[in-house]
Amino acid sequence: MARVGREIIEAVVLATVVFLLLQTTVRNFKVDGSSMDPTLENGQYLLVNRLVYLNIDMNRLSKIVPFWSAEADSSRYAIHAPKRGEIIVFEFPDKNPGNSRKDFVKRVVGLPGETVRIHAGDVFVNEEVLDEPYLAEKDSSYSPEVTLGEGEYYVLGDNRAYSNDSRAWGAVPKENVRGKVWMVYWPAQGIQFLNILDKIPTSDRPRSQRPKRLAAVYFLVDGWPD
Repeated sequence: MARVGREIIEAVVLATVVFLLLQTTVRNFKVDGSSMDPTLENGQYLLVNRLVYLNIDMNRLSKIVPFWSAEADSSRYAIHAPKRGEIIVFEFPDKNPGNSRKDFVKRVVGLPGETVRIHAGDVFVNEEVLDEPYLAEKDSSYSPEVTLGEGEYYVLGDNRAYSNDSRAWGAVPKENVRGKVWMVYWPAQGIQFLNILDKIPTSDRPRSQRPKRLAAVYFLVDGWPD
């Protein structure tokens, strides 16, 4: 009887540890709308990796871990900072504290310190046109030049004509970033691991030769190369 009780306790403890680990590192998100078509579709459920962008206070850590030293006010990401081409989930940067909080999903196109502008649908980053093979259609939008500050990211939807993004409300501060999209897990027939790194064509490939709709097998690990 004592053995059975011990096994039950061990099972409960293990289940609790697994639950807490998942709560810390992974969250789910439901796609609402068509702004990320064709990469992500309305109604799909995503798993979001929260650990990859976790910001660690190194100074605080040094007070907990013996023999660990760190400079004052220093911090670092658990894995890495958001990279160009990665799809992220973030809290909408609403400047009105009275409004309800809402999470969005978009693609990172501009990084801290970079200058971004949009002319006739072409995205210019530091005055170089960004190659975007994930777009099914190019729109004709314009957006004035903006220089991103420290910890700011310029995000856009893949379905540009129907996306509410940085063109309308500006950059996303790093504090608002929830995590990186890892996979689509529902509906079952649409399960996808997202990996954009292996799908990027060379810059000299003509736009007319790029696929109009990417096959849905991506696994967002390294994002867009700088």
